[in-house]
Amino acid sequence: MSTNVQRHVHEPSPPSLDEGYWSSLLNEGENVRTDSNGTGKFPTTDFIQEEMNISPDGSATVQSDWIEIQRITDHDEVIELNVVGYNRGGLLVEWRSLRGFVPASQLVNFPATSNATLRRNALVERVGQQLLLRVIELSSEKNRLILSERAARAEPGERADILTRLQPGDIVHGHITNLCDFGAFVDLGGLEGLIHISELSWGRVGHPANLLERGEELDVYVLSVDRTNARIALSLKRLRPDPWQSVQDKYKIGEIVEGEITNVVDFGAFACIEEGLEGLIHVSELAEGHFLHPRNVVSEGQIIKARIMSIDGRARRLGLTLRLNP
Repeated sequence: MSTNVQRHVHEPSPPSLDEGYWSSLLNEGENVRTDSNGTGKFPTTDFIQEEMNISPDGSATVQSDWIEIQRITDHDEVIELNVVGYNRGGLLVEWRSLRGFVPASQLVNFPATSNATLRRNALVERVGQQLLLRVIELSSEKNRLILSERAARAEPGERADILTRLQPGDIVHGHITNLCDFGAFVDLGGLEGLIHISELSWGRVGHPANLLERGEELDVYVLSVDRTNARIALSLKRLRPDPWQSVQDKYKIGEIVEGEITNVVDFGAFACIEEGLEGLIHVSELAEGHFLHPRNVVSEGQIIKARIMSIDGRARRLGLTLRLNP
């Protein structure tokens, strides 16, 4: 898969990324919402390592194997490994004295379903099979060996070439491989980038699955490139103008607008008047008289007409009232 790169002049400040942000790939288990006991917890890194029987081992054999798998990774080689087991998040594989993990999101033709039984059956069927894989994350210090079947389909050197060529501000084409609570993963040609949920839209996003679908093709904006750790931060909303930049030119105080109630809280309600533009209707501006809670006046999803009371594009604030007459 080729990556067509366009340059874009806008240079935003990318969100800060830490180890926990990216290692969430291990913890998510894709779209599974509950574990086998129904506790609602995702498999943790510790859980995965326990399942893989990974533990610090200073033997010469193990150290030699870590050195060799590092060489394989550096040369972008594809290896064929046997699937020896599975857990809620993916498959367990063996390479010499080491065990590796293949997240379900990195498997080819894995069913796009949140049904735990169907996912489990799809994983069970692969136990005993041989998979062609590439290493996508490696750390002997953290006893972490993560591999990908999808990355193995890229041409040798293609992933490194993408990583070298990409620059912040580029616009590239890819397809959605996984959706989870914190964002969406995008395959750029055997190399994945992440759109954090805060970078999906200028407006409020409950879950990435509300906007995107697995397999969907789209253009994305490159926020940052960490070549050392092969991590790419992407954005979808940066491809569109920030509506707050032009809000004071487009709307006027006293204007009547139509909006949808997006959130009701103790102190009032928020209403969206266009994508990315939400205004606050303070509790005192909802209705005349006394009422127990704003939910007694408006509800989420309700379409309302409101009058603009104040506009502050720099502070990203819009004051509304349901009292249409001044």
